[in-house]
Amino acid sequence: MQSRNADPADALPPATVRDLLAKGWLTHDGMWYDQAARAFGVDAANALNRAAINAMAPFEVRRLAEALGTPPASLADAGAVAGFVAAGIRLVTPESVSAHLRVAESDGALHWDWDPGECFAFQGMARYGWLEGYRCGVIYRIECWLEALGVRPRGEPVVEGCLMHATGRCSGYLRLSIGG
Repeated sequence: MQSRNADPADALPPATVRDLLAKGWLTHDGMWYDQAARAFGVDAANALNRAAINAMAPFEVRRLAEALGTPPASLADAGAVAGFVAAGIRLVTPESVSAHLRVAESDGALHWDWDPGECFAFQGMARYGWLEGYRCGVIYRIECWLEALGVRPRGEPVVEGCLMHATGRCSGYLRLSIGG
């Protein structure tokens, strides 16, 4: 029997808390984009979103490295980088999202592949009508992580719009620059 003063949140399993927090972050992110696009237009929302992602990436990469016990200097090959990114995605997204995205090394590059129709950003942008102008923030976030790790050539954006919307598939490669 629980005492009257017990906090019910204390009884929640850590996985439930993590999932709730990650879903809350995704909801906030989507609502922020929608409101910014409504107030300032989709171009401004994209610019602000990408600026925030780029500014956040070094902090996020440092925190992920600490949490995973993986010093960035230990990421000496594409497989290690892909493993770090995959683990980072699993940490910052709910399982209902990360289960639909695969990240792996392929011929020295980072390969990503979403299950068809399952990208949360695609779903949110479709729900609120922003697919036509949306510049992908999800893959851009990964690109910024790679730049913060010093393993991504600067100035090589791969994804601009929503690939899922444009082609029905969100899959691709990010070239890495390791040890050179």
